[in-house]
Amino acid sequence: MAESSKHPKNQSHKEKPEVYVLRDWKEYLGESFLIIFSVLLALVLTEYINSRHEKSETRDMLNNIKEELIKNKQAEQELYNYQKKVLKNIDSALNSKDFQQKILSNDRFNLGLIAPDGLVNRDLNRVAWDIAQSHNITSKSNFELMSTLTDIYNNQARIEKVEEKVADVLLSWESRKPENIHETLMLMRDNYRGWAFDRAPALIAKYDAAIKMLDKEAN
Repeated sequence: MAESSKHPKNQSHKEKPEVYVLRDWKEYLGESFLIIFSVLLALVLTEYINSRHEKSETRDMLNNIKEELIKNKQAEQELYNYQKKVLKNIDSALNSKDFQQKILSNDRFNLGLIAPDGLVNRDLNRVAWDIAQSHNITSKSNFELMSTLTDIYNNQARIEKVEEKVADVLLSWESRKPENIHETLMLMRDNYRGWAFDRAPALIAKYDAAIKMLDKEAN
């Protein structure tokens, strides 16, 4: 009786057989393709999102440049009209000894008689252009537009030099000598014309051309 009672107990402790699921090569290949597809899809979506972001950023920079050019065109037109008056005053002084004596009296050069609002009365900005250049805008837009913009801002820099150049003439000791007043006025006139006034009409026309190009580029 003791042996028969042990028999069922031993059967209950038998280990259950493990079941292995066999998978063929097609299933492994399918999973591999799915993983590769998921990675490629993620890369494509990332590239698409980055491209959209870059295009949006470029469009914003070009719009900022356009707004800057619109303001600069207005400033340049006002600057041109002001310099026309300054040059007229210089011509009047060159033809009048009495006017020359008023301009230079007591070792002082009375600039206000020639340029009542200072050597220049407007500034030309380049903040939007500098920011765009720092973001490598030249590689993100067409060559003709970038060439035109580069030319415009280079000419702006030359025009802005007129203040420095005329100041160099007026701050020299030679300009304080009464016998040199005629030469001083001539140098003022030549600097105004060479650096700024004679460049203005072409620059204003370039502003118009660039603004039209930017309108097309933004669309």
